[in-house]
Amino acid sequence: MTDQAAINTHYDAIVVGSGAGGGIAAGLLAESGKKVLLLERGQALRFADVGRDHLRNQRLSQYGHNAGPNIDGNPRTGEEGRVIRPHENGYQNNAAAFGGGTLVYAGQAWRFMPQDFQMASIYGVPEGSSLADWPIRYEDLMPYYEQAEWNIGVCGDHQHMTHLPAYEKSYPMPPLELSRKSTVFREGLQRLGWQDLPMPRLINSVPYNGRPACVHCQHCVGFACPVDAKNGTQNTMIERALASDNCTLLTGVMVRQLTVDSSGHVTGISTIDDTGNVHDFTASVVVLSGGAVETARLLLNSATTQEPNGIGNNSDQVGRHLQGHYYPGGIGLFESDLYDGFGPGAAIATCQFNHGNDGIVGGGMLADDDILLPIIFWKRSLPPDLPKWGHANKQFMRENYHRVSDIRGPVQEIPSPDGRVTIDPQVRDRYGIPVVHLSGTTHPETLRTARFMRERAKEWLQASGAVKIWSTEPELSLSGGQHQAGTCRMGDDPQSSVVDRWSKVHGHDNLFIADGSVHVTNGGFNPVLTIMALAWRTTENIIKTW
Repeated sequence: MTDQAAINTHYDAIVVGSGAGGGIAAGLLAESGKKVLLLERGQALRFADVGRDHLRNQRLSQYGHNAGPNIDGNPRTGEEGRVIRPHENGYQNNAAAFGGGTLVYAGQAWRFMPQDFQMASIYGVPEGSSLADWPIRYEDLMPYYEQAEWNIGVCGDHQHMTHLPAYEKSYPMPPLELSRKSTVFREGLQRLGWQDLPMPRLINSVPYNGRPACVHCQHCVGFACPVDAKNGTQNTMIERALASDNCTLLTGVMVRQLTVDSSGHVTGISTIDDTGNVHDFTASVVVLSGGAVETARLLLNSATTQEPNGIGNNSDQVGRHLQGHYYPGGIGLFESDLYDGFGPGAAIATCQFNHGNDGIVGGGMLADDDILLPIIFWKRSLPPDLPKWGHANKQFMRENYHRVSDIRGPVQEIPSPDGRVTIDPQVRDRYGIPVVHLSGTTHPETLRTARFMRERAKEWLQASGAVKIWSTEPELSLSGGQHQAGTCRMGDDPQSSVVDRWSKVHGHDNLFIADGSVHVTNGGFNPVLTIMALAWRTTENIIKTW
């Protein structure tokens, strides 16, 4: 980390968070000639720092994780004031490291569909939900999807994306090769007559941008890439920002609150580092990219005379409508081996049921999964009639680890205004900052969508040759984990939204948000490419109207 005392205190722009949105904002601003301060609360982690611990990683965090935040000193609270640590259920954790979640994500690179931006108009608004249309359309984001695909690096086959309008430009790289498992599942889709497509991923299938191709290891999602073939902001746009000599990066720095002048105009930020030193920085423009939970927390902790409930929160919208993704699916046992050790694993998908399902609001994408480590397989994939320990369990693991696989995918969550982020003034983190309190659930309509998609996954497994199929019944809960979104939703009306169609906080001419919190709905897909596209559109507009 650069010594804060040795750097400037004023910049053209400050970007808070180095993940999917923040990295793009910093890169574009720096390359436009603006002096940028990029802040990250986590550390810059090498491959060796992230490691390959099967028990402690971002995909299985029950015993700890490998990309932050630190377990000690970063609590949140849940129902009835229960204190939750970052690796525990209910925390709704995102990685906290240089590059954010892009350092360890699976890199699924989906565009949202045109229908995803008009859910309320298409389906109506279920009673008690906060389902709404976006103020922008797919056509507004299409050129920025393309920018993200080419500048960050996506592999895939655009001609198979038949659920979308025709692409104006192909992906820069061909899709990853199919493993034995993915080949079997593609044949199942073909038997059903359902759409089948190679999964687009932010992974080099061939050498690209000076970095090598994927080596097909078994440790992708939840881990860093051993050859740097996984494309995140840390090895693309932030690298470009630093190369411009216009970007100063500080890691291990927590932003305490936004600072304002006497009129309530945002002037910058106040930070605290890991040694307890407090520093204030000023800027003409501030971009928040901390993720849906932490961005909402920062706004709520930045109360002013003009906005006593937090910046951007005069209409009580900051922190509401928290969404993530339910992941319904099924698990199947096959007569012969599917596993061939060829990673990353997830390669074949269908968007047959994202929309147009009779009596269902939305739908979702279904796909095969990345390779499950044995401990994760044991925890999540065993048939319910099998003992969890003893001889029968061990025998099943030995005989069937290579013969069991799953189909699952994210569904359209129907947002609820009661699924929310607030502040718990009674609990503070290691820096003395009030922590997040999480409450509520998704809307019950989400369960019907999840149950519908669960049955489609079982159909696909059966058509692929599974001789035994089992699955878990979805239950009502708050879902705002790795795909968190919605707490600072976009809209034209300040009474029902936090930012405008350019992701500018209502009432502030120099405060922007570039992360998933601005999503009105979260699509039936991994949302990272949409976060990137929105960040590109937002930052391009900041530069254009500076």
